[in-house]
Amino acid sequence: MEKWTRHSVDQVLVTRRFEKDCLEFKKTTMSSRLYDEIPSLDLAHFTTGTAEQQKKFVEDLGEAYNTIGFVAIKNHYLTDDLSEQLYEVMKKFFHLPEEVKNKYEIEGMAGQRGYIGKGKEHAKGRTTGDLKEFYHIGQEVTDGDPIKSEYPGNVWVEELPGLQEVGLEVYRRLEQTGMEMLRAIALYLGLEKNYFDGKVKNGNSILRPIHYFPIDDPDSVPADAVRAAEHGDINLITLLMGASADGLQVLRKDGKWIPITALPEQLVVNVGDMLERLTNGKLKSTIHRVVNPPKEMMRSSRFSIPFFMHPRAEMDLSCLANCIDENNKKQFEDITAGEFLNQRLAEIGLKKK
Repeated sequence: MEKWTRHSVDQVLVTRRFEKDCLEFKKTTMSSRLYDEIPSLDLAHFTTGTAEQQKKFVEDLGEAYNTIGFVAIKNHYLTDDLSEQLYEVMKKFFHLPEEVKNKYEIEGMAGQRGYIGKGKEHAKGRTTGDLKEFYHIGQEVTDGDPIKSEYPGNVWVEELPGLQEVGLEVYRRLEQTGMEMLRAIALYLGLEKNYFDGKVKNGNSILRPIHYFPIDDPDSVPADAVRAAEHGDINLITLLMGASADGLQVLRKDGKWIPITALPEQLVVNVGDMLERLTNGKLKSTIHRVVNPPKEMMRSSRFSIPFFMHPRAEMDLSCLANCIDENNKKQFEDITAGEFLNQRLAEIGLKKK
């Protein structure tokens, strides 16, 4: 048996204190780091890489989500061809006459499926509608899961028969990518890798093609009207397929807005409010916006397609125990994902209070 002396015990205590101080320094450095652009990561390092590559991906993702809340990823499951197909069919839809588009805006759905008209949605805390229109494609349950009865059916456009096939294929591939991102997040949080799997299987995720429509007379819209006012996303994570023009910005900790840019083959993936609540603020749901272009460019369209990854309504969003300590007291009340979603839909004008 090893004999412990007072000297060796002191050495161990000093070493442990040093390791703790290093960890605290690393946390402080991570949380205070300011990015001029969002980090780029390779998802293949996590899904098919070596153990060392997987570990580094998890660490880098965690650092980014501790600070700026956004990353760009390549080698995901969505192909450029599928992305282009969906953009093309949705451009055709948004260029249809207003009376045709309005056929697909269904009353009583709180905007959860089909078309949502111009200016109907606004950011939390505002009343001026955003300068956009959009279309929602939701979950299609095919495995007999009784949760199917909770979801309205998707609304398909008879004038665009190709929308259903490409829309659902893009939905499935983004959902698959989102699942891998959540597995990496789970490991970063010290949870089992598949912690989120059952919680998001057949979850209430939404694919949202958006049209920031042209404004012929910029002086005719309210002075505070913008394409998308500053906001945080409701869901767990958001996967953005890119956009046809610049304009997306994220608010850095020091109050500076920085542009979000990604290469064509990349997805931008950010933390949503549900994940921030679950992690008691450890992972940041960073405020972002889509700014108006210069007046002379307001007459042009901008298109964007985010995928909002939601869990099942019954998921408990109560703060994880390992994200609460004496330096980070519990910040959020207990709530389910379904309850939180209903609150926020009312706050952004899509559901009556």
